[in-house]
Amino acid sequence: MRGTNSNRENSGASSGTVRDPLDSIIGISAAIQQVKAVIRQVAPSDITVLISGESGTGKELVAEAIHHHSPRRNGPLVSPNCGAIPEGIFESEIFGHEKGSFTSADQRRRGYFEMAHKGTLFLDEIGEMPLPVQVKMLRVLETGIFHRVGGSTEVKVDVRVIAATNKDLGVEVSQGHFRQDLYYRLKAVNISLPPLRERSEDIPMLTEYFIREFAVRNHRPVPSIDPDAFRVLRSQYWAGNVRELKNFVESVVALGQDELITSEVIKMRLSSESGNPNLPVIVGRSEADLNQELVYRTLLELKHDMNSIKGLLQRVIQGQSLEVELPFSGAEEVETYSLDDVEREQIRRALANFNGNRRKAANALGIGERTLYRKIKQYRIKDD
Repeated sequence: MRGTNSNRENSGASSGTVRDPLDSIIGISAAIQQVKAVIRQVAPSDITVLISGESGTGKELVAEAIHHHSPRRNGPLVSPNCGAIPEGIFESEIFGHEKGSFTSADQRRRGYFEMAHKGTLFLDEIGEMPLPVQVKMLRVLETGIFHRVGGSTEVKVDVRVIAATNKDLGVEVSQGHFRQDLYYRLKAVNISLPPLRERSEDIPMLTEYFIREFAVRNHRPVPSIDPDAFRVLRSQYWAGNVRELKNFVESVVALGQDELITSEVIKMRLSSESGNPNLPVIVGRSEADLNQELVYRTLLELKHDMNSIKGLLQRVIQGQSLEVELPFSGAEEVETYSLDDVEREQIRRALANFNGNRRKAANALGIGERTLYRKIKQYRIKDD
């Protein structure tokens, strides 16, 4: 479980001890400038903020920036990941418990709300919050009052709540997975972070930043990069968004020996990571069609990391057909696969890769453990 010092979804954060998170949200695009403007506008107030966006877009960094520029900046910023808290202890983790409230409760424990008193509580993956807890969450947002598990005494806290999700909570509401009243209460202000593919003009700046950051941190010379390499990077889909770009750039710098990173180096590394250096070149298609086709091929080849796969699946869910034809190169037969087939195979392979460890598999897939349990039951998957 991620605690109060959780790993951020890096959008360009430096590792210095004193920094302004707002300055670490890197980009020249209009979308990023708008995000920064909204942060400056809402930070001084105590209004609840909902940050939405795909995995890897930098949601936690936005929460840090809001806290940093708020009157609560000298108070705690507590950042639990709702998707990593087991359902059975969720209420206890959030609200705390009294001694003797359950078998292992040998002493009173403060929950995350109490830990965040006079500060900010950042609830990441809010869409994973169990429905029974959502009722209590709504009350504490409206009154600042709650009861610890097993307790009868009211606890009052002064906490600002910021929530984040990579799900469409409106869809979750319509499907009965999330309370409508809590959804409306959370989205008093909604900051939507664009995926990296929709702000490709920011890729050169982000790349240069990650190159320098990695080189300095590892006491290595800072290599320069060929302008043509930026063109190659901007042409990629980056389903894992800024996190994926950062990891990729760091691998290029770590494995490189030259003072100049060329487009050939980038292409070679991309081919190495995809596992197929001879991907077919598709001509006579629109950019949207090419993106869609490459996404689906990548899904079925199962070569991207699990965070990338999650981003690709979200793209399908948010507006693409649930059943598509995927052309293959060579003499392979063209077959039709459904999204369920892809998801089932990803889960099966993740479980196999981690020897049945569901927590590790869920983290690799970028989903909560409860979601993984539900999918295993839904698809009748047996741990290999």
